Formats: sequence, structure tokens, C-alpha cells
Amino acid sequence: MKWDKFNHKWIKHPAVKWGLIVSLSIIFISIIGYNMILLGGKMVIDDKGFVFSEATVIQSPTGEEVATLYSQNRTFVPIDQIPEHVQNAFVAIEDERFYEHAGVDFSSVLRAVYKDVIAMDKVEGASTITQQLVKNVFLTNDKTWMRKTKEVMGAIYLERNVSKDKILEYYLNEIYFGHGVYGIEKAANYFFGKSVQNLTVSEGAMLAAIPKAPSHYSPVDQPEKAQERRNVVLAKMHELNMIDAEVMSANQGKTLGVELDEQKSRPWIETYVDLVLQEAEEKYHISKEEIYRGGYKIVTGINPTAQQIAYEQFQNDTYFNGSIDGVEGAFVLIDEETGAISAAIGGRQFKRGDINRVMVERQPGSTFKPLAVFAPALEQEDYQPFSLLTDELRTYDDDYTPRNYDDQYAGEVTMYDALVLSKNAPAVWLLDKIGISYAKEFLLKMGMELPNDRNLSIALGGLFKGVTPLQMAQSYRAFLHEGKAIEAYTILEIQNRDGEVIASVDPKETEVFSPQTAWNITRMLEAVVETGTGAAGEYEKALAGKTGSTQHPYEKDGYKDTWFVGYTPEYVGAAWIGYDQSDEEHYLKTGSSAPTMLMKNILSELDRKENLKAAFEKPDNVKDLPKPIELPIIDDLQGDKDFGLFSGVSVELQWTASEDERIVYRIYEKTEDGMNFIDEVKGKGYYKDKSAKMFDEITYFVIPYNPLTDQFGEISNEVKVD
Repeated sequence: MKWDKFNHKWIKHPAVKWGLIVSLSIIFISIIGYNMILLGGKMVIDDKGFVFSEATVIQSPTGEEVATLYSQNRTFVPIDQIPEHVQNAFVAIEDERFYEHAGVDFSSVLRAVYKDVIAMDKVEGASTITQQLVKNVFLTNDKTWMRKTKEVMGAIYLERNVSKDKILEYYLNEIYFGHGVYGIEKAANYFFGKSVQNLTVSEGAMLAAIPKAPSHYSPVDQPEKAQERRNVVLAKMHELNMIDAEVMSANQGKTLGVELDEQKSRPWIETYVDLVLQEAEEKYHISKEEIYRGGYKIVTGINPTAQQIAYEQFQNDTYFNGSIDGVEGAFVLIDEETGAISAAIGGRQFKRGDINRVMVERQPGSTFKPLAVFAPALEQEDYQPFSLLTDELRTYDDDYTPRNYDDQYAGEVTMYDALVLSKNAPAVWLLDKIGISYAKEFLLKMGMELPNDRNLSIALGGLFKGVTPLQMAQSYRAFLHEGKAIEAYTILEIQNRDGEVIASVDPKETEVFSPQTAWNITRMLEAVVETGTGAAGEYEKALAGKTGSTQHPYEKDGYKDTWFVGYTPEYVGAAWIGYDQSDEEHYLKTGSSAPTMLMKNILSELDRKENLKAAFEKPDNVKDLPKPIELPIIDDLQGDKDFGLFSGVSVELQWTASEDERIVYRIYEKTEDGMNFIDEVKGKGYYKDKSAKMFDEITYFVIPYNPLTDQFGEISNEVKVD
């Protein structure tokens, strides 16, 4: 009784009372919080995500299978068929406390949070194997706190509902090993030509070394780094008592022993698959991970013939002439009619997950002139293809002085010749006249937002960031398609595993230029290829296009970016060659002739397969652009008096006329005060002056005249008739 009374008083003590309340509150909140985490984790985790068996097939428009994702790149293998030393290798290097934690290793989390706070950014991960599995299967790779929160909730929930062995089984069958290979079984097949069951300790450690950075630790492309990383894995296994020192030392001394199984390797398709995966994620919100496990059929616009031809041409070192090794390139080909991407090369040895150079912004050089200057100018009544532009060395605001590549200036030049000869001074002069904001309105319609570009250097492709090869190709498509631009795409249709169409393309065209402007530009770009800067190489069929190059910032005679962008009646394409980085050691030795020849050779090979058209077809609603007139130099003018019984005295003048019958020849008489216009004739080298007198002594000369440009040529030699 006394004890009960004492106990009752003790509980009523204020400090004890509030201590109990706080403790119970903490316990209650913890229970609620933990259950909320489990509830959140249940919302993240979906058991369907662990179904790996059905492959996604990528097809051409004709139904040809060009890539199969997972059926060729993953073979699911249960955990009991994966040797213990292989399991240990992954646990050691990826999550040494895997069998101790409940999904999240809080000691690692605290360390990572500390580093994030110091850096004021999300800089370090602390992901366990379980977290990595949740992220790879259910989440994206973005470094945000929300994604990390979902990852943690999913990991805790998964650990509560799935065994450690099952989690490790899922993880080892899901991870990416580079070279298009997913899952431990396919990795063993690809790198060592054997099943995972037969992997040695060294081989298992090598595979465990790869997933952190598949490109960086590839035993194929980076053998030294891969071996160093493998030895780190072996050392970690020894540290955790998974292998003894003797086994560690013996295996660290071994070579990698890679024996590639490349029987089904199709490197030529890698860039296109990369674009398909990116488009599926960005446009149709289907993640890469879902594509790889979802059993979809994706019908694309790929032309397998063009894709293989482009890849093979990219293996030719002739086009890639630089100061040191490592010259790269990009190529994209778009179907003119539909806007679908027919072929794409993102690098000479592109592997999925690498930098896809088709989508990397570069300085376009002179390939930008038709888009930013000449076509917008033709939309104004003041300018026509044969309008005269000022071709002089002059300085504009901000001390900007554009120079022609040969530092030669004609004073005046037609728009036609300025484009064909790729003159810089007239292009900048013209942009200054039409206005930068006016020109950018057209660029915006073609999907090129350039908020930081406000200077006249836009005329020459001198941009703040640049544009991608894909943007250049799809923009040039407007010239071929009566002034209408379209956003290029790879995916025509996506079907789910039940054969239901869940997504299909609905391309929208944007009218950018008038059909007349588009046709005029096409005619001028044809001349660029025939006689201008795009004349390098050979292609026998119809081709219009523009070259471009940018000067290297450190090497006077070197190039940074070189381009050819052009089109046939069937396709629009862009080719870029350059280094991924530009410094004193990295510069191109060959200018725009290299991508021009590359493009022409790809088209020539494609022509042998498809018989491409020999000429562009003029739309019915436009006027054809006449060929430019070249005024002749007349140095053989002759004159004689003629006496006729009935016609009287006359003077017959003769000279060698050009084959171009459009030229007008103006005949003049030299006088004491200068000259006197007599008459003119068109397209012929003969004139009869019937106004001459018997005893007149007249000195004649002829001046050719260009009716397209309203220009006069050089004065002919003089002839005195007495």
C-alpha cells in the first residue's frame, strides 16, 4: 500500500509526467513516420518493375527488326546460379553492409549529407544496392531531394517485403555494363564468352568494377583503368574477409582475360537506338528502364541501309584529319517528306550512353547564312537573289569587323554570288540592314531559340552556345519543302506488349518562308555545290547545300568546327567534324571539304541502293530562278563602213558575243566631252549604225550590261571608223 502510494506520487511528479508525454509522443510520431515511409515506399514500388522477360523491338517503317532490347542484351539468371564469389564482389564494392542494413545505410547517408551541405548541392550519393535497384527500376537519375526521398522510401519498403537474396538477384540482373549489355549473365557472355556460373574470382571482380561508370571502366575501351578498378574490388573483398590474401594477390596479378562475344554486335545502330530511347522518355514519358523491360514494339523512321552506309563511312580516317588522334564527327539524315530521322551517327565509335554528338551544340559557321540572313532578306520586297550587296571591309558596333576568308572585297556583289562564294562581309552588311530581331523571328520558327545572341556575328554562325547537327538538318528541310519546317523525330508508333498502340507521331509543320524564297535558296545552294565552296568530292545526282567552318581560337591555320548541311530531293542531312574539346593541341587540319566529301560519299553509296533523283522538281506556284549572268570582256571589237546603193552609208560593228543571250550590249560613240549612247542589242555581237555619214570619223566602243543586276561590265576596246 505504501509502495502504491509512493509510485502514484512519483508518476505525478511534473518532470516525470512531461518526460512520459514526450517519450510517448516521440514513439507515436516515429510509428506514424515509419508507416508513412512504408506507405510511400509502397507507392514507389510496383512488382511489375521486376519483370525482365519481355524484350522491346525496334523496327523500320517496313517492319524490319533493327534492334532488340533485352532479348539480346539480358538473360535473367536466378541467384542460386550466381557463384558466391561473384555476389561477394558486388556486395564488397557497392554495399559492404548489404546484409546488415534495412535498405538504407544511415552512416553513409550522414556522410553524404555532410558533403552535400558543405557543397550546397547534391554531390555525393550514399545508395545501397537496394536503393540503386529502386532508382534504376522505378526512378530517374536526376539528383534531387525528392527523387532521393522516394528512393529511400522504396528501399525500406522493399527490404520489408523481399528477401536479401531476391533483392541481390534483381540487382545483378538489372545493372548496365556498357556496350549495350545488361545483367550479369549477358555481361559474362559478352566479356568472357562464358556463363556467370563459370566466372572466376578475377572475372567476377572485373564485372563488379564496371557498373559505377561503364564507359570509364570498360575492359574493352579502357583496359588499364578497368584493371586498376578490378584490383580495388579484390582488395575490398580481402578487407571484408571474403577472400584471403593469397587469392587476392594471385588474382590481382592476372590479365583481364577479355574474350569478346561480338557475334551479334551491331555498332552501326547504337546512335539511332540512343535517339529513340531519349525521344521515348522526353516526348512520350516512357523511361529508358521501362523500355528495356516493357516488351514494346517501337516503329521508327530508320533507313537501315543509310544507317549502315553512314557508319561505315565514319570508319574511314580520311575525313578526320586533325593535329592529334580523337577527331570526332556527327551525321544525321532526315526524310524530306515526313521529317523522320532516317540515319544518325553520334560519334565514330558511338556506344549507347556516350555523348550523342547529333544533339551537341556547335558553332555552325557559314552554314547559318541561308537561315539567318539570306532567306529572311528574300522575304522582304527590297531584296532578290541578284540584288547588289555591299562587299567592303567595314567596322560595326562593338568594333566588329567581319572579313572575307580571302580578305578580298569587290565593292558590290550579288546575293547569289555572296552565298555561292561564302563571302562574310556582304552577309553581315545584309543582316545589319534587315535587323537582328527580324532575322531571329525566322530562326525561332525553326526551333532555334537564341536569347543570348544579339550581335551581327549571328550572320556568320558566331553564336553564344551554338546549334546541333539535328537542328541544322531540320531547319534546311524548310528550303526543300516549300518553306515549311518540321521537328524531326525517330518514333512513328509505339505498341505495348498487348499490341495496343499507345503513342504515335503527329508531326506539325510550321510555315517559315514563302515557297518562292525556299526555291530561290535551293537554286543558289545548288550552285554552291556545283561551283562554289561545296564543290569538293563527287556526287552525280541533285544536291544543294552549304559548307561552314570556324577558325580555331589558338591555331591560325587550323579549324575548330567544319560542316556541310544540304539536301537531295529525298533527304536532308548535316555532317559535322571536329574535336570534343578545342585547345592548343586539338585542331583540324582540313576545312569544310572533309564533311562535304563525307556527305557526298554517303549519298553516292545510298544512290547505288535507292537510285536517288537527278534533279529537284520546281513547285508549280513559284518562278524559276535564272542562272546568273557573267558579263564578258570584249577585246575584239571591229568596225567597217558599208556603202549601199539604196541604203547609203552605214557602219558595221562586230565583236565576240557570249553564249548567254540575255546579255545586252550597249553601243557608244566617243566624243570630245565623253561619250554618246547610240543604241543597244541583246544577245548578239553585231550592230549596224545607219546614222553614220560619208566623211564622219567615229570612235566606237561597247559595254555589256546585266539586266538581272543592273550592272555594267568593262568597256571594250575602241575602234575608229573613218
